[in-house]
Amino acid sequence: MGSFETKLFLALLLPGLLVILFTRVTFHHVVGLILTVALIAASVYAGYTHNWLLYGADALSLTVGFWYATRMMKIARQHEQEE
Repeated sequence: MGSFETKLFLALLLPGLLVILFTRVTFHHVVGLILTVALIAASVYAGYTHNWLLYGADALSLTVGFWYATRMMKIARQHEQEE
């Protein structure tokens, strides 16, 4: 597995996981998304990402992670109201 393939795999996986992690830590899905976007922007500024395919993979992963974090928060709020 070459360098580009590794970067693509990580771009498809890590941003979504970071959104979920930050959502679990901050208890707010929008804050999790903002923190993850800030980290990705810092990595782009530092020169680690320089390919449009990687930008698209990051965006896809962010979207899926944000969808899951929103769903996770909605379920948690429903469980809170039931108790």
